[in-house]
Amino acid sequence: KWTRHFGPLSGSEPKLKEPIERYIFTTFAYGCNLGPNQMARHSRSVVTSHMISYTNRRHISTSKIEAAIRDIINAYNRFSLPSVWGTGKRAAADGSKFEIYENNLHSEYHIRYGGYGGIAYHHVSDKYIALFTHFITCGVWEAVYILDGLLKNLSDIQPDTLHADTQGQSGPVFALSYLLGIKLMPRIRNWQDYTFVRPRTDITYSYIDPLFKDVVNWNLIKTHWYDMMRVVLSIKAGKVMPSTLLRKLSSYSKKNRLYQAFLELGKAVRTMFLLDYISNVRMRQEINAITNIVEMYHGFLDWVFFGKEGTITENDPIEQEKRLKYLDLVASAVILQNTVDMSLAINMLSEQGEVILQRHIAALSPYVNRHIKRYGDYVVNLHNIPQPLEAAMNLPPEIFES
Repeated sequence: KWTRHFGPLSGSEPKLKEPIERYIFTTFAYGCNLGPNQMARHSRSVVTSHMISYTNRRHISTSKIEAAIRDIINAYNRFSLPSVWGTGKRAAADGSKFEIYENNLHSEYHIRYGGYGGIAYHHVSDKYIALFTHFITCGVWEAVYILDGLLKNLSDIQPDTLHADTQGQSGPVFALSYLLGIKLMPRIRNWQDYTFVRPRTDITYSYIDPLFKDVVNWNLIKTHWYDMMRVVLSIKAGKVMPSTLLRKLSSYSKKNRLYQAFLELGKAVRTMFLLDYISNVRMRQEINAITNIVEMYHGFLDWVFFGKEGTITENDPIEQEKRLKYLDLVASAVILQNTVDMSLAINMLSEQGEVILQRHIAALSPYVNRHIKRYGDYVVNLHNIPQPLEAAMNLPPEIFES
């Protein structure tokens, strides 16, 4: 019943004929990037392009789509199968480029990806489902937005450990995540290029002493500690977002003493993480495994967003972000349905006497798509009521015992 969040912006009851059907068509049209015209052509004359564009403008906003996504995430989290894939306490953040028109306020040339576009910055749980998405410009350092997704995520899945690639870290980000109670564990490409700091000048270490090039300025941290805590409390209270602060602290100016204090604390936290990172093979394997989930999610989104060759044809920044929210909604619905189907199949095999091991299920993922038809006519049958989700929520207990 995620369509219950949609309706007129005034909050009154929708006056549409078959509003649920209209909302489903609109979500599919924009979530798969078909657009209103192609959706109308393939709906067997059930809707027109004007009906779809009108519904998008007058009945659906970004916040309403986020509420619908949250419903699907919460339903997904009630299943036993995702708990085999992950605990929900870890998430990974990474961006993928989407093509947009060059003459656009949001469009910039991306050196790493090539071409003009914008970045969809996803926070994906270790349970394979996306928790939040930002649409940012190509020129921004991705670490600026790495903490926003966790704070804006209001679903039942609440991670406390965040992974990313090398772009998802910096000294102030390590400090701010530490003070917010978030364990930042990024994938480091060239760890030897970072500064390791000692707690005091008179401390030396056997074998690894050449790694340490600097000393933590504890006096600077102590001087600005109350200012740092005010910032953290403001973020906790929802008065300011981490991205707003990190954009202000992105300057390397020596006159910005608060930046210098965050940087000093970040160096200390990052040093402890790097020492663990280079000595713990298992940690590196876990970080790579979870960041690979985000890469798999990007490939899954490319398959879902098949219309117009994946190019966002809207120039309004608000509408561009809505397209990505629609995409997350459709992708989350497919992930939920795949989980239902896989759970039913596992239960059926178990009832037939098949021995199913937990490690085999852990190798699966809800990103399968070969059984889904993307092309043709799209028909909504509101009289075909799906079976209750409770029938597929629990896996046989012997799987977890194995």
